Amino acid sequence: MSVKPKSFFTKMMLKEMKETPSPLKYGSKPKALKAKKAVLKGIHSQRKKKNLHITHFQQLKTSWLQRQLREDKLDHYAIIKFPLTTEPAMKKTEDNNTLVFIVDVKANNHEIT
Repeated sequence: MSVKPKSFFTKMMLKEMKETPSPLKYGSKPKALKAKKAVLKGIHSQRKKKNLHITHFQQLKTSWLQRQLREDKLDHYAIIKFPLTTEPAMKKTEDNNTLVFIVDVKANNHEIT
C-alpha cells in the first residue's frame, strides 16, 4: 500500500491488512478457513449486552416518621368544669347532700364518675 497513514488508527488498520493472509494467495481452502475462524471465535459468538434503560420516572423512596399518638383532649381537669350554683342545685345540695357540676359535653358517665 502506498497510502501514508495519518493517524494511529489507520496505521494499525494497514498493519492488520498486511499480516492477515488472503485465502487465494496461499491456496488454502475456504472450508478450512471457515473452520479456523470458528475455532478462534468459539462456539458462541460474544455479543455485548444492551443496556436497557427504564424511561419511566421513579420517585425516590423517602423515610416517613411514624404517627404520633394524639393527646387526649379530655383529661381530668377538662371533664368537670365547675359546680352549678343555681337555686335548684343548691336545694339539692342541702336536702340530699348531692353536689351538681357542669361537665364537658363529650364526657361519658364512666369518665365523670
